[in-house]
Amino acid sequence: MAEPKGPTSFAIPLPNPAAALALAGDAESSTLHQLEALTGASLVLRGLDLVIQAPPSQMERAAALVELLRPLWQEGQAITQVDVRVALQALDTGRSAEHQQMGRQVLARSQSGKLLRPRTLRQQSYVEAMEHHDLTIALGPAGTGKTFLAAVQAVRMLTERKVERLVLTRPAVEAGERLGFLPGDLQQKVDPYLRPLYDALHALLGAERTGALLEKGVIEVAPLAYMRGRTLADAFVILDEAQNTTTAQMRMVLTRLGEHSRMVVTGDPTQVDLPYGVKSGLQEAAQVLQGVEGVAICELTAADVVRHPLVQRLVEAYADRDATKLAPAVKRQFGSPCSEPEP
Repeated sequence: MAEPKGPTSFAIPLPNPAAALALAGDAESSTLHQLEALTGASLVLRGLDLVIQAPPSQMERAAALVELLRPLWQEGQAITQVDVRVALQALDTGRSAEHQQMGRQVLARSQSGKLLRPRTLRQQSYVEAMEHHDLTIALGPAGTGKTFLAAVQAVRMLTERKVERLVLTRPAVEAGERLGFLPGDLQQKVDPYLRPLYDALHALLGAERTGALLEKGVIEVAPLAYMRGRTLADAFVILDEAQNTTTAQMRMVLTRLGEHSRMVVTGDPTQVDLPYGVKSGLQEAAQVLQGVEGVAICELTAADVVRHPLVQRLVEAYADRDATKLAPAVKRQFGSPCSEPEP
């Protein structure tokens, strides 16, 4: 029997008004309008029912996409263009089951009440790597959540008393500028370089609690140079902006790891601010430590950018430019626990 060609109607009941508001979005970014543009179906809110009208083939696609977003709208969480894009990609590549499992994985709740989850499948692999490996190296462009997810995992382990303290460090290398002498004590001098880590901690713990833990020494912030000679035991260590470490600095900090500790090293190999001719310790470590037991090497890509959608396009544009001019500095397929074969 031939499939009916006219539009059909299907209603998805919503649990509460918050779910309806999450699907509606705001005036500038209506989630329903995005879904309509991507599926060709008509989506209308009628009370606490989401009514989908479309021919059967488009109906199935629209309903499946709404279901993939259920973990967000069911909790009344805002749905972004990134969330819609990632869900659609999972649907089109036959990875809906993996996406649904990812949506059920809540890592923490921010101070503003937002549920924090991995938002792409590679981010989920990154989180799992941090849970099961003593050393995780994460490479990827800006906006892929490398630093924020490391901070989330660090706070989780501190809260669960799996570690006794957090140690945050990064090389004090300026991004193409020379700021000159910075006034104040050590903490005040290094603070500008570690602002992204502070922002993540404030989102998770609040500024007041973060400040209290800093005063007690439970959270320690120090420039990379101050790591030499130390043994970091019972700690979660985050080395951020590691593309700006030299080979000697990277080797030094990796060997600081003590008993019952974890370390996460994050960086973007395309944004090295070292002097010309100085090799990045991050790039070398990703090559040397490949296959070492207890080490996970994760690569996030432009597809994992979770900032403004324009950031993804910017990253892709520069990557295309670099691909035509330069040979890749790091082999891209690591074959590590974090690697995700492209669909």
